[in-house]
Amino acid sequence: MATFSIKDTQNMALALKLASKGRYGVKANPMVGCVIVKDDKIIAKGYHETFGEAHAEINALKQINHQADGATLYVSLEPCVHQGKTPPCAQAIIDAGAKKVIIATLDSNPLVSGKGVAMLKAAGIEVSLGLLESEALTLNRGFIKRMQTGLPFVTCKIAMSLDGKTSMADGESKWITNENAREDVQHLRANHQAIMTGSGTVLADNPSMTVRLDTINVSPLRVVIDGKNQITDRSLNIFSDDASTLILNTSTTKILDPNKLDLNDALKQLGDQGINTVLLEAGPGLIGAMIEANLIDEFIIYAAPILMGSDANSMATLPLSNMADKIKLSISDIRMVGDDIKITAKIND
Repeated sequence: MATFSIKDTQNMALALKLASKGRYGVKANPMVGCVIVKDDKIIAKGYHETFGEAHAEINALKQINHQADGATLYVSLEPCVHQGKTPPCAQAIIDAGAKKVIIATLDSNPLVSGKGVAMLKAAGIEVSLGLLESEALTLNRGFIKRMQTGLPFVTCKIAMSLDGKTSMADGESKWITNENAREDVQHLRANHQAIMTGSGTVLADNPSMTVRLDTINVSPLRVVIDGKNQITDRSLNIFSDDASTLILNTSTTKILDPNKLDLNDALKQLGDQGINTVLLEAGPGLIGAMIEANLIDEFIIYAAPILMGSDANSMATLPLSNMADKIKLSISDIRMVGDDIKITAKIND
């Protein structure tokens, strides 16, 4: 197993930080950062900025006129070897004369996985793998899941009271959480390629489902699960010019039962479009159905310090009758957002 110095770790941490800067531009591609070091000094750095344009390694190599004789490259993801929208990065590294490449993790894309490392080694370049791998895997968890399963990574966002309610009996829900939490949700939306909801929510609330941030200009795809083919009014906010909208109904999606879409097929369609990450913002019916289908990877729950009472609607429709049927969650993070509690959790495997 390779051993790494403190300096190695610092350089890879920088590569990962650079990679994260591409989250709004790389779309279907993974986020990748690259740092080039020679004689213990950083001589170039870059990241993959925009889908279809130069990758991280190329952006870094351009800064030194593709002259990396005797240098070490720190790359957060295995360099590609295939000709896609851009030339293969592994060959560019070889041509630049690099001495060593340290890689955080292998590329989960079967066109690349392991082949980039093999190509570099065959050219006589020393390769080390696995530095800050856990962080690299987390950064590109959506891309990795899509490569492995064909499905995007799904995060379910819920705003609820401390007694687990998301709306009053008549559907009223403005506002459960505070302004700070609502702004945090806008950043959450910006970090996803698609926002998904159900037709019931669209008809009841007429949401816009857009990112409302002055500092970030992104437009995630709006996806509506419409098993009853109810969404026909083009004046609904969901059809505004702010973002594209995809309606998944019985004409476009596999059907399990009457008025019940195959949610796995719905997500597969998004994966086929290169969607790595989906934010689910829906009512209790769709959330419950997604839980039952085991299609939610992570929950982000904003719990407000209020009680809404027994007649209010719960966060998910889950008709469990016995304690043995309870669904256990594993909490990975808890923090305050204003007066509200933000909980990040996943269903235990």
